[in-house]
Amino acid sequence: MKEQRMLRPQPVGVFPFPVGLLLLPAVEDAPVGALQVWMHAGRTTAFPEQWSFYALALQGEMEQAAKAALQEDSALGRYNTFVLTADPALYMVLCQEARGELGVLTQLAAYAHGIVDAPAVEEQMAVLDGEMLALGHMIQAAHLLELNELHPAYDLLLQSAEQVRDISPVFAAQMYSQAAQLTAGREALGLYRKAVALLETCQDARLRAETWVALGQCCQEISSRGTTPDRGLLIEATKAYQSAIASGVSLEQHPDLFALAQNNLGLVYLAMPMDGEGARLRTAVAVQSFREALKVYDRERTPEAWVSTQLNLANALQYMHSAHPEENLAQAVEIYEELLEARPRGIDPLGHARLLANQANALAHLGIFAPALTKATEAHKLLHWHGEPDLAQSMLTLTEEINRRLAATQKGQPTVLEVAR
Repeated sequence: MKEQRMLRPQPVGVFPFPVGLLLLPAVEDAPVGALQVWMHAGRTTAFPEQWSFYALALQGEMEQAAKAALQEDSALGRYNTFVLTADPALYMVLCQEARGELGVLTQLAAYAHGIVDAPAVEEQMAVLDGEMLALGHMIQAAHLLELNELHPAYDLLLQSAEQVRDISPVFAAQMYSQAAQLTAGREALGLYRKAVALLETCQDARLRAETWVALGQCCQEISSRGTTPDRGLLIEATKAYQSAIASGVSLEQHPDLFALAQNNLGLVYLAMPMDGEGARLRTAVAVQSFREALKVYDRERTPEAWVSTQLNLANALQYMHSAHPEENLAQAVEIYEELLEARPRGIDPLGHARLLANQANALAHLGIFAPALTKATEAHKLLHWHGEPDLAQSMLTLTEEINRRLAATQKGQPTVLEVAR
């Protein structure tokens, strides 16, 4: 059996499991270009034969990758085959022959595959350094999370990200993002900002976009806590969602992420203060964003996302300035009617009531008073019964205004509704 040296640095942790655990052997005149592509989560077709197992694994050809790795009659070759196959027999062989850092990495891989109950302990990982140590800490953090030890896991991820950010920025960015998910508020926001900065050279469009979306959602969440929206955070969220879309995420290649970014972008525009001429443009852009998201979401495959985005679109149409506002209101009425079928009163009475309230408002502004009165009256009852006094009062105000307008109609007076939209 021949010994096989490991390359350093390694692209460990850059790609999802199990590829993120694979180890490249050192080769003569190692192509720096190919390694750098993989270190930055890219795909390359230029690599030495000894690295073919890695390229096959990236393509999802795990069986062929395992065979290619096993062609190397070495502990390292068997380690890579074990990572790809989770073969217990190979694990037993490695327990006997793998020493030093490869022995520790074998235990980490065995834990990741569920073969052992716990990863290597900190004392054992003293033989690791750099990105290898960061990989070990990431797996240890996963174990701590299983034990519900959130704070130690957070500290471990943060420490490892700081240590490896100059060696493997894409790996570090992913650990910052994982740590951000274990905290909240401004602390999480700072971590997401670090992550997106480190992903500037990342070649994986989806990874970049997911991190930008996470940053945008964090900005939205913090902004929504105050009594008034934080305009600065909303602007940052807008830029984050735009950056996610500009990262290369498209309707054809990553439809789920594309739709999420578009829907959230629309919500951010609507959350901004509705003052000045800019408000008209923002509402129009929000409507377009919701329409883009609805190219992905549909009632059959993604019912919850479809309902939510359709509702966002209908609400935006009510406030959208145009030369023909009645067309927008009519479209909103139609959307609400469709959503009332998707959220029946017997299953979701409060959601049904809110839809009725929105539809009543749109009908009233179209001057279709009789149906508006019926919808508003039913919405008032449901909202009152289900503990929404403010919304219930708004419906009572609307019914009173509609009745006043109906009375004015009978007297031949103007009937323009002046209820605030």
